[in-house]
Amino acid sequence: MSCVHYKFSSILDYNTVTFDGLHITLGELKKQIMARERLKATDCDLQITNAQTREEYTDDEAHIPKHSSVIVRRTPIGGVKPASRTFIV
Repeated sequence: MSCVHYKFSSILDYNTVTFDGLHITLGELKKQIMARERLKATDCDLQITNAQTREEYTDDEAHIPKHSSVIVRRTPIGGVKPASRTFIV
């Protein structure tokens, strides 16, 4: 069994995702992290960065080698919404 260690940038402890093979694709890693953390794909996306090299993985087909450590950040799907304020004169 192979594994990748991940942690959110605001949390100190690493969690583990296990898989078969020598590597896992970024898309599959995101799916497994979202399932473990009970996140909805419609609410947010995940930004994955290698913990040692600080390389950000952007292609969903990118291969992440087994026994790697990554840092995860949640990002909003549609970007940041502007504040909707209504002023009545």
